[in-house]
Amino acid sequence: MKSLFRAAALALAGFCAAQAAEWHTDVPKAIAKAKAEHKLVLLDFTGSDWCGWCMKLKEEVFDTAEFEAYAAKNLVLVEVDFPREKKLSAEQKAANKALAAKYQVKGYPTIWVLDGTGMPVAKLGYMPGGPKAFIAELAKVKK
Repeated sequence: MKSLFRAAALALAGFCAAQAAEWHTDVPKAIAKAKAEHKLVLLDFTGSDWCGWCMKLKEEVFDTAEFEAYAAKNLVLVEVDFPREKKLSAEQKAANKALAAKYQVKGYPTIWVLDGTGMPVAKLGYMPGGPKAFIAELAKVKK
C-alpha cells in the first residue's frame, strides 16, 4: 500500500512540475505568441530578490497551481526584473529599463496586461485574496 501511495505522490509531483508557468523575458516574442494564441500578455515588473511585495505576489499568486492553470490557457507571462543580486545580461538590463520607462513604472510590483497587439488594457499590482482575487481581475480585462 505504501508503494502505491508513493507512486501516486510521485506522479502527482511530476504532473505539478510539468504545469509550472513559463515566464518569458522577450516582450516582442511574447506579444507575437499572445497574438497567435489569442491570449493576453502579463508583464510583471518586479524586484525579484529584494522587493517584499513582489515576493509576496509571487508566492501567493504566481506560484500557485490555480494561477498557473489559468495562465496556461489565457496568458503569456513576461518577467521584467530589476534584481539587486541576481545577474542579468547587459542587453536584458537595457531592455527592462526601456520597458519601465515606456510603461512609466514607478514602483514594484507593477503588472501591465497587454492585448495581442501589445496595447495596454490594464494595470495591476499586489492585491490581497490570493489567486482567486487576481484571476478575477484578469477575467474582467479579458472580457
